[in-house]
Amino acid sequence: MGLILNLETATTNCSVSLALNGDVVAIRENNTPNYSHAEQLHVFIKECLEEAKKLPGDIDAVAVSKGPGSYTGLRIGVSAAKGLSFALNVPLISIATLKSMASQLNVERDDVIVPVLDARRMEVYSAVFDAKLHEVRETRAEIIDGGSFKEYTANGKVYFIGSGAEKIESTLDGDNLVFKTKAVPSAKEMAVLSYQKFSSKDFEDVAYFEPYYLKDFLVTKKKG
Repeated sequence: MGLILNLETATTNCSVSLALNGDVVAIRENNTPNYSHAEQLHVFIKECLEEAKKLPGDIDAVAVSKGPGSYTGLRIGVSAAKGLSFALNVPLISIATLKSMASQLNVERDDVIVPVLDARRMEVYSAVFDAKLHEVRETRAEIIDGGSFKEYTANGKVYFIGSGAEKIESTLDGDNLVFKTKAVPSAKEMAVLSYQKFSSKDFEDVAYFEPYYLKDFLVTKKKG
C-alpha cells in the first residue's frame, strides 16, 4: 500500500493531491497569477486528508514537484515537503515538473511531447518526451527562434504543452504542431509517477535535497 501526498507549486497552480497506489482520492488546486501558495498549500493538504478520511500519520510518502519553475513556488513546495517528510518520518519523492506536465497528454506512438514553461522574454524551459514519456532530450533553458525544435517538427506531430507554448505558437508554423497553451502542472498527474518511484524505493535525501531551479526565473511578488 502506498498513500502518497503530492505537492505541486512550480508554477501559478497551487495543487495538492492524495493518492492511494497511484489513484487520486482527493485533490485541491487553485491556479492564480497571485502566487498565493504560502497561504493555500497547507490548507489544501488539510482538506485533502479530511476528504479522504485520513490522518497525517497514514501518509506513506510525500512527493514534490522539483522543477524547473518559479523560484518562490518551488521553494515553498519543497520546504513543506521536506518538513512533512521529516516530521512524519516518511520518504521524500521528487517528480520532474516537465515530465509530470507531459503526462497530461495521451498521444500516438510516433508523436512527440514538448512541455514548455514560460521564462523571460523569448526564453522557455523545455524538455522532449516520446509517447511513452521516455526523455528524448534533457531539460534546457533556451531562446525560441524559427529553428527551435526543428529536429522534431520536421518528422511528425509535435505537442507543445504549457505556458511557454504561446511563444512557440507565435514563432513556429506547421500543420503537425499542436499547442496546449493553458495547461499547467498539477498534482493529479504526479500520482502515478510518485507511486512508481515509491514502488522502486527511489527516494531523496531529505537533508540535502534541493529544487531543480536550473536558473532563477519567475521570482514573483504577490500582487496586492
